[in-house]
Amino acid sequence: MSRRLALAAVAAAAALTAPVAASAAPGAPGPNPDRNAMGYYVALGDSLAAGYQPGAGDDKQGGYAGDVLDAVQVTQPKTRLVNLSCSGETTVTMLDGTHCDYSAGSQVDQAVRFLKAHAKNTRLVTIDIGANDVQTCVKGTAVDYNCIFAGLATVNKNLPDILGRLRAAAPDVKIVALNYYNPFLASHLAGPEGQALAQQSTMLQSILNGSIASAAAAVGAPVADVATAFESDNWTPTTLPGLGTVPTNVARICSWTWMCTKSDIHANDAGYAVLAQAVVVRL
Repeated sequence: MSRRLALAAVAAAAALTAPVAASAAPGAPGPNPDRNAMGYYVALGDSLAAGYQPGAGDDKQGGYAGDVLDAVQVTQPKTRLVNLSCSGETTVTMLDGTHCDYSAGSQVDQAVRFLKAHAKNTRLVTIDIGANDVQTCVKGTAVDYNCIFAGLATVNKNLPDILGRLRAAAPDVKIVALNYYNPFLASHLAGPEGQALAQQSTMLQSILNGSIASAAAAVGAPVADVATAFESDNWTPTTLPGLGTVPTNVARICSWTWMCTKSDIHANDAGYAVLAQAVVVRL
């Protein structure tokens, strides 16, 4: 299958399996305005929510969740972070609990248990999940499209279930879903084949983020637009020290993740700050 036909097939498959957003999604009020009240911010998701850094591991009080907590505490200083995230989590393992151990069985079960017990005192829930369902489908400059088809279908099936269960457990709590930046833009630096992959990856990122947007809309959850914050579609040339002239979107990945220096998809401190700001503007 040619790359162009394969990408068209991915888009068609995603369109067929994507959930339809509800026409009238439930709203969610802002955080409790009483600055003196105790409250909670619940962070859910994968290694980004866990604040992972290569060589250092998880930092569940840091990363973007820590920065979001700092922003919330400006007006509500007694807010506490409850970070239930799990590095390496997929939408499958988030539901079945086969990757990380939780006393309630899975990350979703643990979150639902907490929210049912503390819904009145929970000010915010953030979640990023889905990237690990598809990112292993890219090896070097090769894309396994059968793997992509399966991963996108899995996200389209599981993410509405995950968000629906969270909304049912806490009908009035604000839930913010993060979409994703595109680490594979860094392959642009690897010559013609890498540049072709960088172009292809923008479509795959768009499909995944579209699935996130649709599932979030169905439960009245705003989307923190990380993709736009990283200028994912901006191919305008810019100068990056040490690399010369590169597209702006590639420069953002090199500057805000470890992809160009350690071939690691995770955000660095600057990148986590960008993720946090994308959340904060949705509060």
